[in-house]
Amino acid sequence: MSMACLPQTLNVPPRTLSGAGQAHSLALEIAPYGKRVLLVHGRSLAGTDCLGDILAGFSEASSVNTYCHEGGEPTLVDVNALLADARKFRPDCVVAIGGGSVMDLAKAGAGLLHAPLSVEAYHRGAELPPSVVPFVAVPTTAGTGSEATYVSVLSDTEQGIKKSIRDPSHLPRLVILDPLLLRSCPSHVLAASGMDAFTQAVESYVSRGATWLSDALALRAAKMVIENLLHVATNRNADDNAYLALLQGSYLAGLALSHARLGLVHGLAHPLGYRFHAAHGLVCGVCLPAVIRFNREIAARKFDQLSAHLGQDILDVTESSLQRLEIVSPFTGVDLGDEDAIVKETLASGSTKANPREVNGDDVRCLLAELFVSPS
Repeated sequence: MSMACLPQTLNVPPRTLSGAGQAHSLALEIAPYGKRVLLVHGRSLAGTDCLGDILAGFSEASSVNTYCHEGGEPTLVDVNALLADARKFRPDCVVAIGGGSVMDLAKAGAGLLHAPLSVEAYHRGAELPPSVVPFVAVPTTAGTGSEATYVSVLSDTEQGIKKSIRDPSHLPRLVILDPLLLRSCPSHVLAASGMDAFTQAVESYVSRGATWLSDALALRAAKMVIENLLHVATNRNADDNAYLALLQGSYLAGLALSHARLGLVHGLAHPLGYRFHAAHGLVCGVCLPAVIRFNREIAARKFDQLSAHLGQDILDVTESSLQRLEIVSPFTGVDLGDEDAIVKETLASGSTKANPREVNGDDVRCLLAELFVSPS
């Protein structure tokens, strides 16, 4: 029996602009949403000519309120702070210009702006009401794929857990992929976020939820991301086409994961990233080789196809890319701490449930022992 061509539900941003300088069309593109715009950005964009040029595109009739995310992966405290500001301003739409943390924060802010319950309630399982506030995503990193999904990954510092909220109404109405915004991305962020996108493509391709459509997206994404990531990481003066291809590859990986789910790498990444304060993309990159080995036999046909598409064995590609990008594991020789809690969270993850090979507690413990091994 042939595999389904499409997922049961197809969720794709209705409009995507792609190309150098497209960010300057932001004001014109979102004019139909209303005159009051909340623009969320990160510290690296604050005070730059880039942000100034984008703001200069708004007419005097518009009211634009900027909100700076101070950094780090978003927490429920961050969302509450954003919502307090947003509810005073009453925006007609919310725009995120930044990396995955900025996009997830702004997406949650737009989605919960008129929600009756607390952020904590929704993060802990309350049913999300549909959002009516348009959300616009303009990524400045290539990796998380947040611009292509309706998912916001948030950390609850009170309960010590990192997980997502998700609703189709949170999907961006507009996405702008502008390679000029990627040029100022720090090299270590570029490397880590790029490995996140590559991991998303690989996991989507072998996921239990994969379809013909997600396979096509994941294959294309994997090749576009890894080839262009390695190129721009070693040549920051690369032309706009290389940066644009990296952005587009990340976007395609986001579309693939949103329709196929992911796997054990992401099941591990949330509890490990939260506890050890490590960037999500960094954690994904260092976990990927071990999970490929774990899944290899079960998903042999898929991994062979992926290797053929990349022109090199998938494990070799992954390990050599980590080396060339100078990505070093933050876990080597570190005390694991509360192993039982990490195992429990990993097994509870929806990503782990989509992994092609069944995962039990002993499997997770073996992988953790490999990741946290002391240097010889």
